[in-house]
Amino acid sequence: PGNHYWYDGLNGFMVHFCGAEPAECSPGRNWILRRLWRKAEKVTPEVLERCRGLRPELEEPLKQPGSYFAIDTGPLRIIGIDAGINGRLDREQGEWLRRVARNSPKPKILLTGKPIYVDNRHHYDEGGIEDGATRVDDIVRAAEHNFVAAIGGDIHNYQRYPVRVGDRTIQYIVSGGGGAYMSATHRIPRVDVGGVEEDDFRCYPLRGDSLSAYSKVVDRRFFLGLGSAYIAPDEAAVLMGKRLGIDPSRAGDRHKRPRRRKEVVARLPFLRTPRPRRGRRSLEPFFYPLLSEVFDWDPPPFFKSFLRLEATENKLTITCYGVTGCAEHEENPPVEDRVEIRFDRQSPRA
Repeated sequence: PGNHYWYDGLNGFMVHFCGAEPAECSPGRNWILRRLWRKAEKVTPEVLERCRGLRPELEEPLKQPGSYFAIDTGPLRIIGIDAGINGRLDREQGEWLRRVARNSPKPKILLTGKPIYVDNRHHYDEGGIEDGATRVDDIVRAAEHNFVAAIGGDIHNYQRYPVRVGDRTIQYIVSGGGGAYMSATHRIPRVDVGGVEEDDFRCYPLRGDSLSAYSKVVDRRFFLGLGSAYIAPDEAAVLMGKRLGIDPSRAGDRHKRPRRRKEVVARLPFLRTPRPRRGRRSLEPFFYPLLSEVFDWDPPPFFKSFLRLEATENKLTITCYGVTGCAEHEENPPVEDRVEIRFDRQSPRA
């Protein structure tokens, strides 16, 4: 489950996925939350039965044993953890994770609601375990556990960090592109984290496309939609290249010269890229998370995404498909990134 499932105390998740009985959700001890937080309604057995009847009949009802799981499927073991709201695991789940990580030699993928690498930051301490002895990433990085990828959600875009750990490469992926809004990628600084440099990093949407999309929203909301604040994708790509000291990803954008007015627009608070190690931490508790939520839009392109995982005995292929909302992409979504992970522990090919 992701963090949102915990907003009703995991009640809905446990009812629908684990077959638990509906329960009352405590609003907690915080005085403000008890009065302002919307209390989840208790589902009656009659309503629950009627809702289940609306679903297509399944051969076997969904009923996993708890909020975390391990599935052996072909050559892979897929391990899903419950990171809650703050990303930490309790003692019991931590012991379980160590056990299922070490008792099979199969290559493994970790699924977590909280990504370990995201926005040019290593969320090592946020992935703590209650006993305090280790972090989730310690378990992922241990060679004897044979993890090849860790996929997290929470942030509503796609990011990939190929991190070298000894003689192996672990693919740390953010895949939250199915969320209700698109998290801005133009606010991700030049990447230099965990030994991963900018040339190795991948994201969707591209930073220039993100800057262009948000400039359109800014233009519509603050400049009467006259186009004075809108930055076209090719100009935005060049501006992001100058800002970060990188070449635009699309070769056709590299010779474009942005207009001076667009350079000024790109310095607006909503469209800036925070400097590395500065600004982001002070703004993060309030401004940065709300930027993408407040500036959500409905007309396509949406810049959403999903992953397809294909495994053989020798390799795992992870493909990121873009979801634009445009008719021409409905049946053939564009491939935005693809990586092959060889199970012989050689470096992956992207």
